[in-house]
Amino acid sequence: MTITDTARPLAGRIVQQLVHVTILDMATRLAAQAFLAALPMLIALASFCPEPVRHELLRSLRTLIGTSGPVVDQAKKLTGGGDSALHSWGAAGVLVALLSATAFARALQRLCERAWDVPRSGVRVVAWRWAVWLLVWVAMLIVQGALLRAFGAGAVLGYPLQFGAAVLMWWWTQHLLLAGRVPWLPLLPGAVLTGAGVVTFCGLSGLWLPRALRMSTDRYGALGSVFTVLSWLIVFFTVVVFGVAVGRVLAQEEFLRHRFGGATATGSR
Repeated sequence: MTITDTARPLAGRIVQQLVHVTILDMATRLAAQAFLAALPMLIALASFCPEPVRHELLRSLRTLIGTSGPVVDQAKKLTGGGDSALHSWGAAGVLVALLSATAFARALQRLCERAWDVPRSGVRVVAWRWAVWLLVWVAMLIVQGALLRAFGAGAVLGYPLQFGAAVLMWWWTQHLLLAGRVPWLPLLPGAVLTGAGVVTFCGLSGLWLPRALRMSTDRYGALGSVFTVLSWLIVFFTVVVFGVAVGRVLAQEEFLRHRFGGATATGSR
């Protein structure tokens, strides 16, 4: 942002930033990539994981979308594991799913670069970062259920743990996908906003999403659940885009910029 931008009211700069990152277009793109690329990879990996890992993954799925519904039922069937999984997927199918999932990581990278106005990184610089991010993302999904239970201590401690893990995840995600071109501290406001947003949204969606899934399935069949899940993903990633984009604006505020030692991206336009 320029000096002229920082002289504008905060609300005006936030609106300008959301228009700049095309919040709805970016959220829709991320949702589509998550549904078409990341979800098949997750199912493929879960199919070959040990039974305790698949069990934790299903628990985490219930944490995100509620305790029941057609999505959880389908996930149980698709992640059955064993010889049937090998027959269904095959080594080539798993490899294709993994490679396709990098499109999801690339879309997240584009969000971070657009929010911070830095040029696109070359493939050689960030290709390994996509793979690392996907592996950590899968690990985080698997432990979501355990985090909410605070590893047996209860939900009272679980929500703060979930929030802390989400903040760390989105803080590290921005730094990784930006290839270190933005220092750590200026990325913290976006990580806090995004972490708080996604934890709150997932907690609230557990109240209405299972019912919406059942209603859409009863009315439209399997296609209805697809539309409902896609709608949920679009809203989820709208929260993500909002947090990352507005975090950059907040990092430019005087009261934070001096504490962070400046919020200028290395190599920004």
